[in-house]
Amino acid sequence: MPALSDAKVAQALETLPGWELEDGEITRQFRFKDFVEAFGFISQVATLQEQLNHHSTITNTWAFVTIQCSTHDEDGITAKDVELARRISERCGNAS
Repeated sequence: MPALSDAKVAQALETLPGWELEDGEITRQFRFKDFVEAFGFISQVATLQEQLNHHSTITNTWAFVTIQCSTHDEDGITAKDVELARRISERCGNAS
């Protein structure tokens, strides 16, 4: 799956509230009430990643979880990254 053009990435980000382009990846930080809630979110994201067979970078610091999506094989952002971000937002987007 080829990397998306900058214009296509910008267009996709318009449909993904809270997601931003940062260092060549689409990124979003989620904030939760505490570590346990954040960890539960990480488990939900892991399930989505397995379903799509596409795995993003997840960083957790206490109640904050940062997701970074890119496709390393393509050295950029692909439709897989956009779909993963969309599903994360749909399933878990109620966090700030």
